Amino acid sequence: MPHPPDTSPGRTTPTPTPPRKGEGRLEQTRADALKDLRRTLSEAGFANAALDARLLLLTALGIPATALVTHPDTPLTAEEAETLAAFTRRRLAHEPVARIVGTREFWGLPFRLSPETLVPRPDTETVVETALAFLPDWQAPLRIVDFGTGSGCILVALLHELPKATGLGIDLSPGALVTARANAEDNGVGARSHFALSRWAEAVSGSFDLIVSNPPYIASGVIPTLDEEVREHDPRLALDGGADGLEPYRILLSEADRLLAPGGLLAVEIGYDQAEDLRSLAGLHGLEVLRIAHDLSGNPRCVAMKRSL
Repeated sequence: MPHPPDTSPGRTTPTPTPPRKGEGRLEQTRADALKDLRRTLSEAGFANAALDARLLLLTALGIPATALVTHPDTPLTAEEAETLAAFTRRRLAHEPVARIVGTREFWGLPFRLSPETLVPRPDTETVVETALAFLPDWQAPLRIVDFGTGSGCILVALLHELPKATGLGIDLSPGALVTARANAEDNGVGARSHFALSRWAEAVSGSFDLIVSNPPYIASGVIPTLDEEVREHDPRLALDGGADGLEPYRILLSEADRLLAPGGLLAVEIGYDQAEDLRSLAGLHGLEVLRIAHDLSGNPRCVAMKRSL
């Protein structure tokens, strides 16, 4: 049982002595900061503590990885230490590292993030891979539309691989569209991309050789059970797929006959347990399932479809 403080006359509580210059955290080096942060995150139970610590430190200091290797004993400035402390608090509150640092790599390209966008995930690269696999001529002047474009990662990755294609990114969030436009510009495809506000295809006309989407596909009632990093930090607009998680697919597949050019392809990301539901919906809307592609974990992740003959 702890003892109460001694408040008898003549007794005072000692005041901690601040560290002198050259001692303690006032002169914490880059290497020490990395070690301390890695230990803090590891003790807090983060599985990727070492990688998280490295990314947070490099971003807080605004330095490349080589600078950490070549100058590990450089002391942190007061401003750098404050920034790193703020990043640490955010990570300990389970904010994803990508949101803290503000960027995420996808298809080997850098993408800015905003509160209105999902963090691009490796699983979503399955959509890009699958779409490219069914395009016979990557040099063709293809027309692409991406519904629920978010950060623009799918559309920008495709335009990066298809040098004569043009793309239209659709989203219901103005903030997401601003972010997607910036990512298209950053990755050199801004001149071949356009972005528009629309509830799915309501404001979209014309025909497209390729329709892609990573729509919201989580059932509304499941969202409260998701991992904290998703539940508390991803935009609900990008998660909620209605009562059964399939509502966006019903909308998109119902528009396929109007929007798909002859021989056109529709490729959508799905939840791990939605493959058979998509197969059934495809049949209802006159679409043939070409492939159900799996992600790196072996889960069904993308359904590729075309019009039935």
